[in-house]
Amino acid sequence: MSENKNVKLKYFGIPKLLPFVKPYKKIMISMIIMGALSSLIDSIYPLFNQYALNHFIALKTTDTIVPFIIVYIVILIVFVILNFVSTTWAGKIEMSVNRDLRNASFNHLQELSFSYFNQNNVGYVHARVMSDTGRIGQLVSWDMMDMVWQGSYLLFVLINMALINIHLAMYIMLIIPFAVILIIFFQKKLVALNRKIREINSKITSNFNEGITGAKSIKTLVVENKINHDFDVDSDDMEKTSVLAGRYSALFSSLVTMLSSITLAIILWKGGMINQEGIIMIGTLSVFMTYALNMLEPIQSIVGGIARLIAIQVNIERFTTLLETQSDVADRVEVVEKYGDTFHPKKENWEPLYGDVEFKDVSFKYPDGNEMVLEHFDLKVPQGTNVAIVGETGAGKSTLVNLVCRFFEPTYGQVLIDGKDARDRSQLWLHSNIGYVLQTPHLFSGTVRDNLRYGKPDATDEEIWKALKLVNAEFVIDKMDKGLDSEVGEGGDMLSTGEKQLISFARAILADPKILVLDEATASIDTLTEKAIQDAIFTVIKGRTSFVIAHRLSTIVDADVILVVKDGKIIERGKHAELMQAHGYYYDLYTRQYEEMVTNTVSEIA
Repeated sequence: MSENKNVKLKYFGIPKLLPFVKPYKKIMISMIIMGALSSLIDSIYPLFNQYALNHFIALKTTDTIVPFIIVYIVILIVFVILNFVSTTWAGKIEMSVNRDLRNASFNHLQELSFSYFNQNNVGYVHARVMSDTGRIGQLVSWDMMDMVWQGSYLLFVLINMALINIHLAMYIMLIIPFAVILIIFFQKKLVALNRKIREINSKITSNFNEGITGAKSIKTLVVENKINHDFDVDSDDMEKTSVLAGRYSALFSSLVTMLSSITLAIILWKGGMINQEGIIMIGTLSVFMTYALNMLEPIQSIVGGIARLIAIQVNIERFTTLLETQSDVADRVEVVEKYGDTFHPKKENWEPLYGDVEFKDVSFKYPDGNEMVLEHFDLKVPQGTNVAIVGETGAGKSTLVNLVCRFFEPTYGQVLIDGKDARDRSQLWLHSNIGYVLQTPHLFSGTVRDNLRYGKPDATDEEIWKALKLVNAEFVIDKMDKGLDSEVGEGGDMLSTGEKQLISFARAILADPKILVLDEATASIDTLTEKAIQDAIFTVIKGRTSFVIAHRLSTIVDADVILVVKDGKIIERGKHAELMQAHGYYYDLYTRQYEEMVTNTVSEIA
């Protein structure tokens, strides 16, 4: 994980949340005022009991009972209205802040480079966006309202008791310093345990996600026992840590309750003595007893609220760490001012892209690597050139493509697009002119039409069918019950790999890209679909600059230039005929593949 555990938090990290809370400042202040007024009314209800006992019962009279009942009902109605409004506003604040936090984190994720997602798994990122933001939203709404209400109630009760009998009130005030001492003592332990719980929860979420998305691989590899064992280990660890945290919390609350009970016993003892001396009436003593009993709940709630605040600072830390994570690939300020950013493009300033690509003295190493995979590399790719990149699996064939697409920046040197450094123009400008077809295609949940329009949101059905025919994919749609309106399922699971590949190919072509990237686009499909795609490739690459990462070398023999990659470095370059005549590494690769193909063909005939 890339989470920074050394972040120093001040005031529980709340200042970092102020930009998200500020838009709701007025409604939050109103909620706090309403909550305080509600607690004030709640604190004066025992005074009604005092009056009733001292007046109606002790004096045995009902001369003021009608005004008494009217005032009681009016205050009760006001109390209900205040509660309704304050809780409604708390819910609005929670939902609004949750939305803003999730939008901010999700939008920031869209701006991060590939290296972030290489270093952080899905479960970890999912917990940042969903779980952490939810807990923070609860903090600034319900937790805040609860602490304001309970704190106000405790303050009003202490004031009322002091006004009634300062000596008895002093005994109750003795509990507050001891509660503060307990909070300070338990804070460090609770923070550490809750941080560990959140980390384990991220691992469990990640394992759960992999257990579902990788269900087919798990069953075919017969590794159910291992997956279950790993999940059980994390679950057990979660249980043990949570139970330990629960014990500390329980001990914390129990000690506070014990202090409160001791104080109540002292009040009953001292108050009883005062009552026997005739200094205090039974109704007044009843008020003190009610206040003393009712003080247990707000004290425990305040202590619990502080404990939650301590725990939530872990969520705040993780959320703010995500927002403060800087992308390895970012547009400069002057570039953003001219061309706009990912979410606010200034397309009127975008120059047309033609497709000339040049690597100029490029050296590169991955952000999490130590070794240069390219050193002083030069290559000119004029518009319309077909570049093939070949090599063994894991040789590093995607490095050049990642640099062309600006998924990574050169460590040294420049990648020029149409003669200008790619860093002098926006990422969105470049990505909008690149069509990328992956080896493992991804389709979004929805219809075929929806997926194709990701390439061009305003595409007409006529344009869609033209792209489908261009890549020989119309037969995929023809056999579907609802045609373009057919659902593809989550990740395109309702289609075969070949069908998904053809649709993703059509999606890329629909955007009419000037640079086309095919990342082993035919490596995982059947021979018939491969033939359909190969026929389409010859058509669609005409006039476009194309980079083809090839698995089957027979498919790139007509490429304008072939780059041969081994151990992350380019060891040969040239046309197919030139490389075959050189009898080098490419010759060995091609010959071996050709012999395997002939052997397989003979076996099939036999």
